[in-house]
Amino acid sequence: MTILVWIEQYNGVVVSSCWEVMGKAQALAAELGTSAAALVIGDGVDAIAQEAIGYGAATVYTASNPALAQYRLQPYAAAAAQALDAAGAAVFLTNATLRGGALAATVACSRDGGMAANVSDLRVEGGKLAATRAVYSGNILADITFGSELAVASVRPRSFPMPEARGMGGTVQALPVTLTESDIREKIVDFRAADTSEVSLTDAKIIVSGGRGVSADPAKGFALVGELADVLGAAMGASRAAVDAGFIPYKHQVGQTGKTVKPDLYIAAGISGAIQHLAGMGNSKIIVAINTDRDAPIFGKASYGIVDDLFAVLPALTEEFKKRLG
Repeated sequence: MTILVWIEQYNGVVVSSCWEVMGKAQALAAELGTSAAALVIGDGVDAIAQEAIGYGAATVYTASNPALAQYRLQPYAAAAAQALDAAGAAVFLTNATLRGGALAATVACSRDGGMAANVSDLRVEGGKLAATRAVYSGNILADITFGSELAVASVRPRSFPMPEARGMGGTVQALPVTLTESDIREKIVDFRAADTSEVSLTDAKIIVSGGRGVSADPAKGFALVGELADVLGAAMGASRAAVDAGFIPYKHQVGQTGKTVKPDLYIAAGISGAIQHLAGMGNSKIIVAINTDRDAPIFGKASYGIVDDLFAVLPALTEEFKKRLG
C-alpha cells in the first residue's frame, strides 16, 4: 500500500509545495506501516530524484524522456499509471496546482479511484486514508473517505509544514519510457513565461493585497502595495473588485474565483472583505486589515485592524519595516 507523490517541476526547479506533500506522505506511511515514494517526470531528472530522496522518498520512480520535457496531460498520466503499477500504490497525491489537479483527476478517472480535490488535511482513519476540504466558500469543512482501491487527492499548498531535507537513503527506479513526439496528441506550439521574478501567491509566506480602496489613485495605490511587498519579500495580491476594475492583472486575484492562499501573514489594504475574498484567504495565520470603514467585514476576520487611509498607512509601514529589516 505504497503512497506515491507526484513531484511537479519546471526546468529542473521543483514546485516547493510538493515537498510539503512528501513530508505528509511520510507521516501517513508510518501510520499505515508502508512507505512513501515519489514520481518525477521530465527530461534529465536525476538531480530532482536525489532531492526527493533527501525529502524522504524510499523509492523515486523517474520517467525521463525529451518528449516529457514540458508538461502535457496525456503522457504525464501514462507515466503516472506506470509508476502506480510499479509501486503497487494505493494512494496517489499531487499538489493542488492547475497541473497537479488535472493530473490527479485524470489518474482517478482512468483507474476508478476516489478523488478528493484541493484538500487541506490528510489523515488515517480505520487503516485508510481520509481527507478534509473546505466547501461553501470555506464555511463548512467536509470530511472525505475513500471506498475505492485507489485513493487520489490534490493538496492545497501550505496545508502542511515544509519538511527538512535530511539526506535519507532511498533508491531510484527508472520507468521504461519509449514514447516519441508523434505518440503525443497534445502539441506545444508556443510558450511564454510570466515574470518569474515575482513571488508566487500560492507559495508565499507573506502576501500584501490591495482592493477597491485604491480607486482614488489606482496606479499609486498598487505601487504602494508593491513597495511594501518588496520590503517584506512578499507576494502581491488583489481583490476581485480591483481586478475587475482593471487596476491589476487577474494573476494577482485572491478569492473564490482567484487563488486560494494560506500565508503566515496577509495584509489587506482597502479590501472590504466580501465572502468570495474571505474564502480565498481566510485561513491565513495572521490577517492585518487596513480600511477607512470601521464596519468593513474584513475586520471581523482580522487579527489586527487599522482604521485609516491606506495611502497614509502603507508608506508608514514600508518605512518602518525598512528600518527594522535593514
